[in-house]
Amino acid sequence: MKRFKILGTGTALPERVLTNRELEQMVETSDAWITERTGIKERRIADDKTSSAVLGAAALRAACAQAGMEPSELDAIVVATSSADTGFPSTACWIQYELDIRGMPAFDVAAGCTGFLYALEVAACMLVAGPCKRVAVIGAEVMSKIVDWTDRTTCVLFGDGSGAAIIEVCEEPLGLRSLNWGADGGLAPILYQPAGGTRMPATAQTLADGMHTVKMNGAAVFRHAVRAMTAAGVAAVKAAGLTADDIDLLIPHQANMRIMEACRVRLGIPSERMFSIVDRYGNMSAATIPVAIHEAREAGRMPPGTTVALAAFGTGLTWGGAVLQV
Repeated sequence: MKRFKILGTGTALPERVLTNRELEQMVETSDAWITERTGIKERRIADDKTSSAVLGAAALRAACAQAGMEPSELDAIVVATSSADTGFPSTACWIQYELDIRGMPAFDVAAGCTGFLYALEVAACMLVAGPCKRVAVIGAEVMSKIVDWTDRTTCVLFGDGSGAAIIEVCEEPLGLRSLNWGADGGLAPILYQPAGGTRMPATAQTLADGMHTVKMNGAAVFRHAVRAMTAAGVAAVKAAGLTADDIDLLIPHQANMRIMEACRVRLGIPSERMFSIVDRYGNMSAATIPVAIHEAREAGRMPPGTTVALAAFGTGLTWGGAVLQV
């Protein structure tokens, strides 16, 4: 077990709510179709001045306030994002800029929607190895700025938001009981943002061709996502020496309800033990799990002693499953 306790959590969500009814006016779709296929009813959309770092900084402020500490007291900041503020420096450094703090190491983890689980494992290892005592783990996304709003297969899915958790090393049997993570780069082309990097630098033509937005092979993503996320979750539960009966709460990546339900059923966890926010926020990529953790805590679903299963998949294709003891 990688031992740590959660000192505080926080979220930052844009004020603007984009409903399925509004999307009906933008692309050829319907509220009924989106709801049936994804379970999403609405999502939050950032304004022009709001970046991933702005949301990440706000979520971190809230988490630190709950923890009773200042951001400057952190020993490290680890950020998971698929919608970085800039190619460089990292979004974590831009969060330092937003908060006017410095000194502690700050860096990003790029693992798509699995990013928060990757970042949590990295942060937990930093606590175990020392000398870090308190680390911020953040998922921050403004997916609306890299989505093609004429592509109904992707624009209905994504939303913006950020969630943060402050974790502190402890002696109690709390923290990550197990983690199963991995990646298959052979599946990189089924979900990616083609242009803007060194593989396809930005040109007038890439802009005209819409190559700076999310491209997805939906059928392939669904097929591989269900298998990868479920396998990782099952492996994590087994590695923790537990069964489905021992899991008090399942928080899967909130991609869409069909994928979440498929994962829940294959894990053998009753529907009342799965926590969902997908109807209100859509797919916030790396931010979905930390936002869900915060809301579950606020709703009284994660009291001390709760055993939580986490599962995710993301671009890469990456996957992760974890058992968290709180």
